[in-house]
Amino acid sequence: MERHPIMPDAAFAGLGGGQIAYVRPMTSEAIKAAFPAVPPLAPGLSLWALLNADGTPILVTDSRDAALQNAREHDLETVSLH
Repeated sequence: MERHPIMPDAAFAGLGGGQIAYVRPMTSEAIKAAFPAVPPLAPGLSLWALLNADGTPILVTDSRDAALQNAREHDLETVSLH
């Protein structure tokens, strides 16, 4: 069986070089769990998060379009995750 090298976590963190981001639907509870420093959010909200390629939050908003617009304003290329 051929083994493939494992990419270290530090290498993943550098992917995108601050130029790639992704948009992800999240509930307010999931956002709070993933990013404890986020200010208090009402429970049960359906929100959209714009995240840097390494998962660092950039923006939380109530619409996908607003997240994509913010990415464009900051010259970030958005990618789809499957």
